Formats: sequence, C-alpha cells, structure tokens
Amino acid sequence: MKKNILFLCTGNSCRSQMAEGYAKLYLNDRFNIYSAGIEKHGLNKYTVQVMEEDGVDMSRHYSKTVSELDSIDFDIVVTVCGDANERCPAYLKKTKLIHKGFKDPAKAAGSELEVVHFFRKIRKEIKEFVKNELIKLI
Repeated sequence: MKKNILFLCTGNSCRSQMAEGYAKLYLNDRFNIYSAGIEKHGLNKYTVQVMEEDGVDMSRHYSKTVSELDSIDFDIVVTVCGDANERCPAYLKKTKLIHKGFKDPAKAAGSELEVVHFFRKIRKEIKEFVKNELIKLI
C-alpha cells in the first residue's frame, strides 16, 4: 500500500507545486503525492512554464488549501517554506514532518527574464531535493 505524502507551502502556487510535479516523476511508484498551501494563491504561470521546460506537465494542477485535503491521512508532510513550517496545522504535525525551505520565486523582482531565471533556479533546487535528498529522509 502506497503512503501519502504532502508538499506544503504558503500559497500552493510555486514551490509545493514544483515538488509535487517532481515527486510524481520520481516517486509515484511508492507514494500518493499531493501539494497544498496554508492559503490559496492560484497556480503561478511561471511555475507552469519552467516545469514544462523540464518536461513536467502542470496543465492539470491547480492551487488548493490543505483543508481541501483534510479527508486524506498523510504519512509524510514536507514543508517547503518557513511560513508553512510555522503555520502547519497541528493535526499534520502528528505525521512524519520534514522541512526543507526554498526561497519564494513568486517574490522575484526584475525583468521577465530575471523572474524566469529565478524560477528556474528554484526549480533546479527543488528537483535536486526531491530526486536526491528526499528519498533518504523518508
């Protein structure tokens, strides 16, 4: 039986979505994979763009809050930002909790090229974490 894993961030618009996409690519045979936010900010268009560049289809992804998934018993919760780690609902803290913070690409400033470059940088960090580090922690 597969375990349920949740990637949690503030708004479920960038980091947790990227982590979900890569986890489905690398860990889908062992886990049911979800992402959510403490709040719902909508899926960021640059998230979709940079993930597509790396061959991960996000076209069916959408932003959701953790309360929308409260019927699921999670075995592992991975917080991908400090805010989600601090505000993680108490009932989720009863599971195996892993924290790995990443800078928020949604807060990137500058030209469109600079923003996309920052999204790519965070995408690479999240991919490396999911592909190479996370499996050792779970």
